[in-house]
Amino acid sequence: MMTGTHPLRSGARRRWIALAAGLVVFAILIGLGTWQVQRLHWKEALIAQIDERTHSQPVGIADIEAMGEREGSLEYTPVTVHGRFLNDREMFFFATSEGQSGWYVYTPLVLADDESQAAGDTVIVNRGFVPYDLRDAARRPGSQPEGDVTVTGLVRERLDGKPSFIVPDNKPEERTFFWKDWSTMASISGLDPAETVPFFIDAEKGGDSSMLPVGGVTIIDLPNNHLQYAVTWYGLAAALAAVLAVTLWRDERH
Repeated sequence: MMTGTHPLRSGARRRWIALAAGLVVFAILIGLGTWQVQRLHWKEALIAQIDERTHSQPVGIADIEAMGEREGSLEYTPVTVHGRFLNDREMFFFATSEGQSGWYVYTPLVLADDESQAAGDTVIVNRGFVPYDLRDAARRPGSQPEGDVTVTGLVRERLDGKPSFIVPDNKPEERTFFWKDWSTMASISGLDPAETVPFFIDAEKGGDSSMLPVGGVTIIDLPNNHLQYAVTWYGLAAALAAVLAVTLWRDERH
């Protein structure tokens, strides 16, 4: 008496298992493609929102809080402030500009008494770029304005923490930064966090491009490769569907 599974029946079972696994993978690929399409719509809406925001009229500090509550984010909002720079408290963020290494100069600005802002409060301003060997203010005469100034720029929100382990640690004792640590910048500048605006301002570029620091350093670059990713996932799904169809067709013929 012979026992065991008939070879044809065993082969059919393996094919059905392979087909079921293929259908699961197909569903996953379709899901990934659909997710990328959703991300594409989200990214396009975000890019459009940022473009509209950066081209809007600057607002005052007093209007910012309400905007944040309404829109959830203030990033890249144009803002105008008036006040006096605390030039003796400059801080330096390592950066490059047009292929040249150097520093973004961050300086606290004490806000003036104005109806559009809270007098006595302070905001940390990224005034712009200086070449590496001109970090010392003594080597760039005229770069530290005295008295009341007006600054227009873009809001840059504070980071929750160090963006990556590959980013070097900040050196606050040297007033040198490799990532924008708002809390530490405020602390070493002797600012009261309760009276310091909780974001940075990237100053716009001034009319005299030879004047240091050179403003307008904000880089707005949001990669949008989601369509490419969606096509890739859907393409893989289509290829798998073709393989499964051919396999079923051959099984039917035999």
